[in-house]
Amino acid sequence: MIANHIHHALAQVRELQQKILENQRFKGYSGRARAICGCVALLAAFIMNSSFFPQNPRSHVLGWGVVALFGILLNFGALIHWFLFDPRVKRNIRKLKPTLDALPAILVGAVMTVTMLHNGLPQYLFGIWMSLFGLANLASRHVLPKRIWMVGVYYIACGSIFLLFPNVSFPNPWPIGTVFFVGEWAGGIILHFDDLQNLSASDILTIFNAKESKHVQHI
Repeated sequence: MIANHIHHALAQVRELQQKILENQRFKGYSGRARAICGCVALLAAFIMNSSFFPQNPRSHVLGWGVVALFGILLNFGALIHWFLFDPRVKRNIRKLKPTLDALPAILVGAVMTVTMLHNGLPQYLFGIWMSLFGLANLASRHVLPKRIWMVGVYYIACGSIFLLFPNVSFPNPWPIGTVFFVGEWAGGIILHFDDLQNLSASDILTIFNAKESKHVQHI
């Protein structure tokens, strides 16, 4: 009898912990937006690898800058949509506080980009961008699905390789395009499915579209 009461009490504690974590979790980031950004990164690599695109570091920095700007606007748009229309948010500005976690890494990335270009060291930019983006993911791990740490480690590992072996030509867009395509799709899937396991690829795509279709109705 006592054992049953203990079991029941432990189950209630676990349920309460889960509810607390769920309430703390930040749901303003769109998994679909991240996946789209990954596809755009791969498309940008294809365009920048073409013969008509100027093959010099500054042109490629501008190209990746456009990709980054697109990603910021897309994710910001999804964030604002969530803030305005999700009834659980109630337009409480404090709900947006977790978005500040990624700002330091992004600002440092901008400063280091200018510094590397000014000193003629564009070969380090891929590693810097990947590593800092990984840190931005890790900084948000306490308010996002716990598996987001895997994406952060993935980006940092890739960035470290490019920093330790900076022999990849910067005008070669395929390395960073591929890394961000894989990373953003992984991040997008994690944002949607959190702790769900044993899903097939078709299951993931079906649920992925179903969970985001409601956003389209408001746009």
